[in-house]
Amino acid sequence: MLVVIILALILVGGILVDAFETIILPRRVSGDIRITRLLYLATWPIWSLAPRRLPPSRARENFLSWYGPLSMILLLSIWAVGLIFGFGLLFWSLGAKLTTAAHETGLWIDVYMSGTTFFTLGLGDVVPHDSLTRGLAVAEAGLGFGFLAVVIGYLPVLYGQFSKRETQITMLDGRAGSPPCAAEILARLGRARALGRIHQLLATWEVTAAEMLESHISYPVLNYYRSQQENQSWLASLTAILDTCALVMAGIESVDPWQAQMTFAMARHTLVDLALIVHQKPVSPKRDRLPASEYKALHEYLASSGVPCARTVEAASHLAQLRTMYEPYVEALARHLVLEAPPWRAASIRDNWKTSAFGNITGPSPSTVTHLVNEEFLRQYPSD
Repeated sequence: MLVVIILALILVGGILVDAFETIILPRRVSGDIRITRLLYLATWPIWSLAPRRLPPSRARENFLSWYGPLSMILLLSIWAVGLIFGFGLLFWSLGAKLTTAAHETGLWIDVYMSGTTFFTLGLGDVVPHDSLTRGLAVAEAGLGFGFLAVVIGYLPVLYGQFSKRETQITMLDGRAGSPPCAAEILARLGRARALGRIHQLLATWEVTAAEMLESHISYPVLNYYRSQQENQSWLASLTAILDTCALVMAGIESVDPWQAQMTFAMARHTLVDLALIVHQKPVSPKRDRLPASEYKALHEYLASSGVPCARTVEAASHLAQLRTMYEPYVEALARHLVLEAPPWRAASIRDNWKTSAFGNITGPSPSTVTHLVNEEFLRQYPSD
């Protein structure tokens, strides 16, 4: 029985430590043997196996979007079941003196006693009679009450962090299209003759990257939460910002690169740490995101939009060096999370705010609106 007691204490203690590290401890935990880590290592490859074979689509994104919430529910259930079974083993191994309505005994009666105690049901059909069993039941009831309270408080915080992340991703749609790309961010500012405002956008995303780093380390399940639009993701948005910073640092004339350097440092820090959180090593991209022909077309597109770029060998070499600092992490996260890295320059631009479930709705033409207004005016104020 001593071995069973030790195993039960290890089970209960391990679950409590894992829950504490996952929910309460606000720092990265790198232990290899953890229930949370083992759960995601075991379930994510299975859940994402079929979608990996499918092209990007709304159906694929909808299926993958279920994993984050379901994995969280599964993790909480595993913790609860493990604690109940662990205390049940303690009741059984300590020879708990229980009275039942049907005078039943055995391990499963002890587990049932543990379950009703953990959830504080108070049914009264199983009653402890010795001091040790009563003390253990009180301890489990207090633990169960505290566990449920922590879980209830955990969910609003988790979804609050998710909403904060999605707000910035959604706001990027009007500035960069969906999926976002660096060329479109700079080109839209250039066409609006507001290139100087790039500092405001990059400063906002410096803060966003820092918040994302803090929240996704504290709550690793957020890495698996998909964005609300199938053509958006936190990885694509962060990559587009890094691409933009790299272009500015490599030589966008008339733009001070200081803010781009700060945002680049924070965004790259976020990518590196989040790759570590999901246990992914940097890998070389399967294809070059910016080959020579696309690099030339990118400069021509930016120049036509009023964004003067340095087109020297030094600028190209600097940009290539900057890309090696973050693209391997983008590739690793994209492969693991079944996400798409955004292009540097999109072949066709789509803004989600211009579309609806009924298609691209642009409203009536200005001449039609004027005609309708005139008709309404004449109806209310007929001429003599």
